[in-house]
This record gives sequence, C-alpha cells and structure tokens, in this order.
Amino acid sequence: MEVTLLKAKIHTVKVTEANVAYNGSITIDADLLDAAGIKKYEQVYVNNAVNGSRIMTYVLPGKRGSGEVCMNGGAALHANVGDTVHILSFINMSPEEVDKYQPTLVFTEDNNRIKSIEKYSY
Repeated sequence: MEVTLLKAKIHTVKVTEANVAYNGSITIDADLLDAAGIKKYEQVYVNNAVNGSRIMTYVLPGKRGSGEVCMNGGAALHANVGDTVHILSFINMSPEEVDKYQPTLVFTEDNNRIKSIEKYSY
C-alpha cells in the first residue's frame, strides 16, 4: 500500500501570461522548479486563489530568473494574468516513510522571486 503526500508547494505566485493557443501545461521559471524539486513534465495541481479553480496539468520549465508563470492551452481558461495561484506536486510513498517525510515549500515575493525555501513541519 502507498499513500499520497504533498511533495512540494510553490506558494502564492502571480500568473504572468495565459496562452490559450498553446497545446497545454504550465510554464514555470526554472529557478522556482529547482527550488521546489519539481521536474520537467511532472504532474502538478494549480489552485487559483482568485476564482477557486483547481486544475491538474504538467510542467514545462521557463526561462531562469524570469519569474514566468504561464498557463497554457486549456489551463489558460482557469486563470487570468495577475491571478494568484499555488502550485502543488505530490508523491507516493509507503506508510513507513510518512513519519520521516517533510515536503518543500517555496515562498515568493514580488515578480515571483524566491523569498524562502522551507521544509514543512508541524
């Protein structure tokens, strides 16, 4: 048996572009992806804090240091430029691994720049 836990969260970023003409996905500044440990093509959930929309898509790396968070294709119908979103990635593990596990949280500031990287603990 496995359980699904939060792997990483890029908390409170602003959508910088919404491109309906693209085939799909979300493009995210590669610096944010590296900080969160999220890989190219990885499945993510995007929760829109403005309109309540929650979608699942996959990641494409954007230009490093750009602050880019671009909703592509159908995902662009769920967010407008300037909307605040949270990007979440999940991982499967055995119940025995759960107690030792801590997800990564990436907090941002203006222009989607990294403010801090923390391990979740409570």
